[in-house]
Amino acid sequence: MLPRFSVVTRALSLTVALSGALSVTSAMALEFPLPPPGEDIVGQVQVIKAKYEDTFADLGTTFDLGYLEMIAANPGVDAWLPGAGTQIVLPTRFILPPGPREGIVINLAEYRLYYYPKGQNVVRTYPIGIGRDGWGSPIGLTKITAKTPNPTWTPPASVKAEHLADGDPLPNVVPAGPDNPLGPFKFGLGLPGYLIHGSNKKFGIGMRTSHGCFRMYNNNVLELATMVPVGTPVRIISEPYKFGISAGKVYLEAHTPLDAKGDPSHEDKHAAVVNALLNRKDLAGSLNMNWDTMRDVISAEDGMPVEIAAPNGPVISSSPAVP
Repeated sequence: MLPRFSVVTRALSLTVALSGALSVTSAMALEFPLPPPGEDIVGQVQVIKAKYEDTFADLGTTFDLGYLEMIAANPGVDAWLPGAGTQIVLPTRFILPPGPREGIVINLAEYRLYYYPKGQNVVRTYPIGIGRDGWGSPIGLTKITAKTPNPTWTPPASVKAEHLADGDPLPNVVPAGPDNPLGPFKFGLGLPGYLIHGSNKKFGIGMRTSHGCFRMYNNNVLELATMVPVGTPVRIISEPYKFGISAGKVYLEAHTPLDAKGDPSHEDKHAAVVNALLNRKDLAGSLNMNWDTMRDVISAEDGMPVEIAAPNGPVISSSPAVP
């Protein structure tokens, strides 16, 4: 089995030369041209050097990344005090989610929202916070039903009861403003009780912290508000293992599964990956997989695309993924 370092090295092999001059003050929105037909990968991983005052929460805000994806991409680095000069990986390369590239697609397993503006050959992507244990976010098809700037918040009875039990009673209505948990804007969804909205807390984006709604950084939700019309379709999935093609090579991007009970075995994870691969009819019949690399990617769960095969290419490793 290949050591984990080799997978990270491959994931970053094309990035160091591109990112040497990158500054943490040079943030740009994560908008990418759509790849050519038959390809699936956008963006490029970046590497920066931390300043003394940097934290993962601050860097996530600057570079449109969530907290947990920063943690996954930088194992062993202190999230609150990385240290001046420490190299920080910014996982800004993505395999696009499976399925139609239209409207809004939310992938719970990667804490990320993708938006495909109609009539434009681009995709925008944003980190999101999702429902925590006991308040899971839904999976399914819906649409944007309303857009509301400066929303008030009427806490549901269940949320009020929870806060009351914790000694933190809520008012019947929270007015718009800096203390409103919905932030400066909300999108209504065709799923009763669920919203896409901003937040009065920066920390928690890219984590399981909400009561089921989808939280965004305030600057992100305001940007999205200028582009997304009422009626936009919204598809919510939970795909921890994404396959993609780029320049004739096949890549795997692995995230920690959300619905796993306890700590799933390696065999269970491998089986899930093989099933995901079989769902890609354009790949499953013509690949020679590097199973050693695939197992290492599954174990790492660092959220970065790693090359695992080439269609009709030479066999690199013939060891099976599952017994």
